[in-house]
Amino acid sequence: MSAASLAEGTRVDGFLIGKELHSGSMATLCDVTRDSTAAPLVMKAPIQDSSDPLTIVGFEMEQMILPQLKGSHVPKVFATGTFEAQPYIVMERIDGASLLGKLDVAPLPVDEVIAIGIAVAEALDDIHRQHVIHFDIKPSNVMRRPDGSVALIDFGLAKHEKMPDLLAEEFRIPMGTSPYIAPEQVLRRRDDPRSDLFATGVLLYHLLTGQRPFGFPRTKAGLRRRLWRDPIPPRALNPACPPFLQEIILRCLAPDPDDRHPTAAQLAFDLKHPGEVRQTERATRVTRDPFWQVLKRRYAVHFALKADPPSMAQRLSCAPIIMVAIDVAEKLDPLSEALRHAVEAALASAAGRNPGKAAIRLACVNVLKTSRIAPAYPLDEEGRNIHVMRLLALKEWARPLALGTAELTIHVLESPDPAAALIDFATVNRADQIILGTEPHLGPMAAKVAADAPCTVVLVKARHGSAA
Repeated sequence: MSAASLAEGTRVDGFLIGKELHSGSMATLCDVTRDSTAAPLVMKAPIQDSSDPLTIVGFEMEQMILPQLKGSHVPKVFATGTFEAQPYIVMERIDGASLLGKLDVAPLPVDEVIAIGIAVAEALDDIHRQHVIHFDIKPSNVMRRPDGSVALIDFGLAKHEKMPDLLAEEFRIPMGTSPYIAPEQVLRRRDDPRSDLFATGVLLYHLLTGQRPFGFPRTKAGLRRRLWRDPIPPRALNPACPPFLQEIILRCLAPDPDDRHPTAAQLAFDLKHPGEVRQTERATRVTRDPFWQVLKRRYAVHFALKADPPSMAQRLSCAPIIMVAIDVAEKLDPLSEALRHAVEAALASAAGRNPGKAAIRLACVNVLKTSRIAPAYPLDEEGRNIHVMRLLALKEWARPLALGTAELTIHVLESPDPAAALIDFATVNRADQIILGTEPHLGPMAAKVAADAPCTVVLVKARHGSAA
């Protein structure tokens, strides 16, 4: 993708590019029109010359998830473009503004804060019922429609429980926007819809008081404080806050997800029926928790931080996860074909052991070897994004397997040590089997993987076209 391809007045797949609406570090938004579509449209395209692979993977996740969602609480998707030509998402242009502007005039009237809370909770209930957790609820991602309802946008950090979670599989850092990220996200857990309720609590707190409950931390240490340190109660900052609303907000901000509302629907119910809210001592407090209570939480978190967070592989432990390592940087057609035959045999064997189940997963992995001194080199000599080119090569390799998006995942890892990267990927994602080639120049890496991997390793030689 080039900047010129999205220039005003050009066409992409029948869409006429209009004015640029926004250009950020992750994506560009443009006004677009199409003769066959009367609705106002917007095109979103990733910034591909970024050195951050999260830009590409996040866009892939949004392309995968957003078209699956239905209803007024998300923008309707009209078309998507692949990385082979022009990656984009064309979606409905929401008639309204985001909540970002509301931060400039906060604190807002209590009734308006409650109305916004209800609308956001209802939108979350809608997407949660469709098996999606947003993981990036914040003012700029909440659009208000003229009828007062909201539409949630930007699903680049989202997770669909019935689809591969590429973000969790490829990255080892907490993901989210720091003021709104939930404590369990700090622990790198991406399995709880109540994380969205925590972010909603942060949003309501800010709109009600004009301040963020946990500030804007820029370090991991700053993020971890919310695991044990409660915020100043809203009533201490805005005496107009009714007790029931403080009860609700502080419950949303509980460090332990079990102490929050069990569902977004119940959060909306409480906001709609203040007389039904069960109020505890936190409803009227104006000071934070005593030191001993904070210390107790911090002590508990000390052990929680050492625990391995649950992964999608654990949730799917009853199904095999097969990982194939492919070298796309070299012209190794015989080996590539041999690897494909080995994968086909492994898939057939796994299907035979699990008849009728569709949970078999194949992870196609390539390691982009980086320099320890200068790890970022996003473009090749021809000006193409190296990460994207590897991604396309892997997809092309896997195309003959004819697997669906729920069965196949594509991963380009970046590391100065390919063997360590493969072992780490297999360990974190609980792979049951690794398939990789053992040509002479790949021998040392294959030997290390075979020796240290936590699962079965199948070594494939091109001259035999089968496992050795």
